Amino acid sequence: MPSAYIVAAARTAGGKKGGALKDWHPADLGAKVLDALVERAGIDPAVIEDVIAGCVGQVGEQSFHIGRNMVMASSLPDSVPAVSIDRQCGSSQQSIHFAAQAVMSGTQDVVIAAGVESMTRVPMGLAVMLPMQAGIGIGPWPQSIKDRYGVTEFSQFTGAEMIARNFQMSRKELDAFALESHRRGAAATGRGDFDEEIVPLTIVDADGKETQHVRDEGIRADASMEGLGALKTLKPDGVITAGNASQICDGASGVMVVSERALKEHGLTPLARIDHLTVTAGDPVIMLIEPIPATRRALERSGRKIEDIDLYEVNEAFAPVPLAWLREIGGDPERLNVNGGAISLGHPLGASGTKLMTTLVHALRKKGGGYGLQTMCEGGGIANVTIIEAL
Repeated sequence: MPSAYIVAAARTAGGKKGGALKDWHPADLGAKVLDALVERAGIDPAVIEDVIAGCVGQVGEQSFHIGRNMVMASSLPDSVPAVSIDRQCGSSQQSIHFAAQAVMSGTQDVVIAAGVESMTRVPMGLAVMLPMQAGIGIGPWPQSIKDRYGVTEFSQFTGAEMIARNFQMSRKELDAFALESHRRGAAATGRGDFDEEIVPLTIVDADGKETQHVRDEGIRADASMEGLGALKTLKPDGVITAGNASQICDGASGVMVVSERALKEHGLTPLARIDHLTVTAGDPVIMLIEPIPATRRALERSGRKIEDIDLYEVNEAFAPVPLAWLREIGGDPERLNVNGGAISLGHPLGASGTKLMTTLVHALRKKGGGYGLQTMCEGGGIANVTIIEAL
């Protein structure tokens, strides 16, 4: 089967809710990443055959086809088409899968997979809240679905608590994982490990002073077990807090995926080869546990063992998710989210898939190559798994 290659991978530094990126329109955020990918790949933008943009909150400023609006806000020509997709938190990881499948099928040769989410300007859940507030409809789940699964709603917070309870995880264990995420994120920033992947953004303050946004705002270098332990749990008898859950985040990210023919024709340098693609679905109530069976299937179908994988990115939606994954898959904690994860760096929903892939590609190359695995829990009990080989 023909191969698909990543020739450029870039992301913005994360912005906290109401933080550095609050004045950036999401289409402009995405456009900056598209321009950076073209520049870093060293390719004529006119040869790009599609932009596949992941975004969860496709309402307000992210409505009316955010993918196409990203292209229109960028330096790409009008001839470049785009599509906007939603696979919840795995939206832009699915963008990678669609891009790779297009290239591997021979249908297209140069495709950008990207994602964007401004959680400041388009708050999480806005698409559900607006019609409900206007008295229109009953929300996304009809009574037939609620009756089938015996719930009144589907909640990722409930799913996280269920995982913690099922795996007998203590609050202290979850907080310790969160603290390590901040420590790794701060250490990676201090070493300059993110420098190559981050697209600088100009921020203008109230006095008109310009600065460059190049550091993830969510990292707390001074985080401590005492501070994390002082946070209230989301449920009275629960263990999930704002401290051991992912941070609301603004940001954009993307990777350029090309065929071997495009490598030769345009003189491109591959950063990684896409080795395997998997998506599975399971229980929509606990929902966040699906990366475990998805990873098992990916390893089986790829003919690899977890010992063959040098680094893994398991999205830190909530601390129980990667911790349960480690236990069940038998992974090495020292290979997991080595530069921190969404607990410290932020989780810009639709942008997280290509964000994690960008970090994984660069981390593997700094390590000297090898295989990387990325997986993401997604609303509705879905999970994507992508395996790459750094070149």
